[in-house]
Amino acid sequence: MDPLHKHVFDRLERFYDAVPRDVAGAEEHGGLVLFVREGAGWPFYARPRIDATDPPSLADVTSVRERQRKLGLPEAFEWVHETTPELLAVARSAGLHVLEAPLMVLDPSALPDPATLSDAAVRVLAADSPGFAADVAARRAVAAVSFAAAGTAPGEAGPAERDAAVTELELAALDEERARIADGRRISALAGTPTEGALASGMAMRVDDVAEIAGVATLPSARRRGLGAALTATLARELLAAGTDLVFLSAGSEEIARVYLRVGFRRIGTACIAEPAALIA
Repeated sequence: MDPLHKHVFDRLERFYDAVPRDVAGAEEHGGLVLFVREGAGWPFYARPRIDATDPPSLADVTSVRERQRKLGLPEAFEWVHETTPELLAVARSAGLHVLEAPLMVLDPSALPDPATLSDAAVRVLAADSPGFAADVAARRAVAAVSFAAAGTAPGEAGPAERDAAVTELELAALDEERARIADGRRISALAGTPTEGALASGMAMRVDDVAEIAGVATLPSARRRGLGAALTATLARELLAAGTDLVFLSAGSEEIARVYLRVGFRRIGTACIAEPAALIA
């Protein structure tokens, strides 16, 4: 591990461990901890225990996968390679496919003005807005259409597909989103135009003075217009204004990482995301 970044990696580990705990139980399996969500919502993952004295073993991975299957959860694992380098070989030996994603940290001095990145407006969601439910539904619909055609290449799917993907949110999920935004644990944003509606979406999760930007997505028909960069820059500025001094993200590929370089993010390591190889098409 790069000694210059060790303090940052330690802070990231504490963040990753803290994020699920207000809505999920934690089950220890040797060197791993599996977070099991209490109630409806996006399922969590297993990751290395921050207090473990030994790295996760193949037996630990097998134990977690058996438990995930029993609970009907995705067999998902996440970790930072520089912090737990031994887990990469273990995960692959277990037959898991590992995505090695560029792990990037914001250099605030290199953060540009979002208005210089795109001609579309970026709007931060307000928990007390009358249109909050519709905004959250639009954010999720944009993400669903965008991630179905991953990458940065333009495509045909656009506003019509977004509107078709809009679903009514469960009251509990909406209340959770509203509460997290109201108390500063989450920031959500939409980018678009008056005629086209929402074209890009994203969010940030915050724990004290550390935050992760995630879920940045642009409809295929609206790509190459700077929307993702402008939305990311807006989220980063909101986080800095709220007192966050460590803002990071994981890019889905080297190509996507180049978008974040424009916004002032610099690579410091690799975030690993593992799932069964059979799920990779």
